[in-house]
Amino acid sequence: MLLAAVLAMLSGLACGAPVERDPAPSTLLGTLRDPDGDGYLQREAREPLLDRTELAPRAPAQATIGRFAQLSDAHVSDEESPARLEALDRLGSPFSSAFRPQEALEPRVLAAATRTLNRERLDAVVETGDLVDGAQANEYATALSVLSGGSVDPDSGRPGYEGVQAAGSADPFFYRPAVDPPRHRGILAAAERTFMAPGLRVPWYPVTGNHDLLVAGILAPTPPLNALAVGARRIVEPPSGVRLTGSTTDLSAAALDGRPQAALLADRLLREGRLGITQPVAADPRRHLLPATAAVDRLRAASRHGTGGERLDYTFDIGRGVRAIVLDAVSRNGGSGGTLSAKQLRWLRRALRGAGSRWVVVFSHQPLQSFPAGRRALTLLDAHPRVLAAIAGHTHRNRIEPHRTRQGGYWLITSASLVDFPQQVRVYVARETSGGAVLETWMADTAPDPLADTARELGHLDAQGGRPGGFSGGHTDRNVRLYVRG
Repeated sequence: MLLAAVLAMLSGLACGAPVERDPAPSTLLGTLRDPDGDGYLQREAREPLLDRTELAPRAPAQATIGRFAQLSDAHVSDEESPARLEALDRLGSPFSSAFRPQEALEPRVLAAATRTLNRERLDAVVETGDLVDGAQANEYATALSVLSGGSVDPDSGRPGYEGVQAAGSADPFFYRPAVDPPRHRGILAAAERTFMAPGLRVPWYPVTGNHDLLVAGILAPTPPLNALAVGARRIVEPPSGVRLTGSTTDLSAAALDGRPQAALLADRLLREGRLGITQPVAADPRRHLLPATAAVDRLRAASRHGTGGERLDYTFDIGRGVRAIVLDAVSRNGGSGGTLSAKQLRWLRRALRGAGSRWVVVFSHQPLQSFPAGRRALTLLDAHPRVLAAIAGHTHRNRIEPHRTRQGGYWLITSASLVDFPQQVRVYVARETSGGAVLETWMADTAPDPLADTARELGHLDAQGGRPGGFSGGHTDRNVRLYVRG
């Protein structure tokens, strides 16, 4: 994404001012904010837990029944890949996230997040989708190596960085850290080096996201797209006829708004050789696109969780009193919106019955309230007496809303991403109360790391995904106690 107005503001500076590092990532102890709007983050006072009693009155917490965390939307990308399609960012929505100034640093952000989570006493970590950005095999290799721990090699193509952020790039649309303010010379070379990751020290459970299975999060893999990914030409300017306005365009807004036609249109353009302006890039077969079944299999194998089948729908227990239900809401045909089949809804009904007396937490990538079949799934949750929350990612935004039912109600929660500011993870502690239960939740920053900290700075400055987006939400969307009736 373009740094736009922020770069103009900082154009006279040779380098960014240093960010004060928070040695304790939990926002219960201290927060990173930009109080005067000058673009620089500062450490400020902690954010205590606030009580939210819209669904049940405040009650003393009793025994802990489950401790878990949510890690979402890491978008680990092969930022050197021809299939990255940064040029589409010029077209606007839904491609407004086709480029981010901090994208080369995402493996280090994910590693820093695992160090934060390893400091918590957790029963589980749930990765709520979009672990990778474009369904490429080498993106999975990088991201899963970070979560598993050990040596991580994020580079692809020829050794070193080769992409739109190179110092010699003549395209002013993309931020070049060695040239443009805030300057971070050498950061791209550092981003491509092999590093050691600690890995998660607690069990982790995957949820499929649209970017995990689809190119750019909306295009189903096709042979022409795969040929582009592994090939030796990068698109630097879309074909002249491709735009998002007009009634007879190839890629109209209607065709790209979460619909499978987008993949068909992209397939036709590639088959016809309508690539627009291209430039050479080192080919790499490791960039091949994974079919959905292969991607799901990799997530299962790396995490050692999730039952067999084409869909990643499964259940597991958190602690002694919480049953987690995972729903795979990703369309295999293309499009970013959620979908659930009638078969999946029948499975959900059985999974709810199987929870018994445990409290239930449901995980999906797309928020269930955001698509028709998801709302039908919420109707099934409404009839269950012991639902704590429906938790999702996808929006990159911290938001918590009460969902009232005849049973009392539960909470709808979405959380910030690791790719856009504020690049945080969310921790949860479920406890019993005399009248039901309380779900305590708070945000945590990534552990101190020079590259991950720089990614946060750049993400904050990003004109599309940073400060203007308001993804942090309000205090009541972050650090709260959420009460429900028993």
